[in-house]
Amino acid sequence: MSDPIKSTSKFLSYVLRHHPESIGIELDSEGWVDVSILLTQAAAHQRDISPQLLHDVVANNNKKRFTLSPDGTRIRAAQGHSTAQVNIQHQAIEPPAILYHGTAQHFLASIEQQGLRAGQRHHVHLSADAQTAQQVGQRHGKPVVLQVNAAAMHAAGFEFYLSDNRVWLTQAVPPEFLAPAFAK
Repeated sequence: MSDPIKSTSKFLSYVLRHHPESIGIELDSEGWVDVSILLTQAAAHQRDISPQLLHDVVANNNKKRFTLSPDGTRIRAAQGHSTAQVNIQHQAIEPPAILYHGTAQHFLASIEQQGLRAGQRHHVHLSADAQTAQQVGQRHGKPVVLQVNAAAMHAAGFEFYLSDNRVWLTQAVPPEFLAPAFAK
């Protein structure tokens, strides 16, 4: 039997990060949608999500991918959007001196030449610790952890943002700010 929290989390990631149109919803420019609309449209597309299950997914998702508004009436994905209509206006803040990025070894040659690029997403995702970056990297093959000299990037004028779920975001990381890191 499948885990309803895990399967609902995957469904919500798909809808709230990438394809809201798949169930006939629209996200505002900050990624928000009314919970009542989300639940109604999910049910209309054979996904019965109770308000309690939705709250459990938000509270228990280990990556804290979703954020409820303070009044609990709206929900959004914390980061990772690939939809054009969403452009969360994060506040630029000073990053820690070093951040980390997890990737798969087969991407290294391209990264060494081009640096890190957002691809279909709005930002490059970075971690505050090497262990998290290693976990991210192993999803796509043999993991490699890269160290990002965020202090030097910030000094050079690059902006950094911290998402609702504590993922660091930036537009791109040029290769000169990258070095190998070794997580234990």
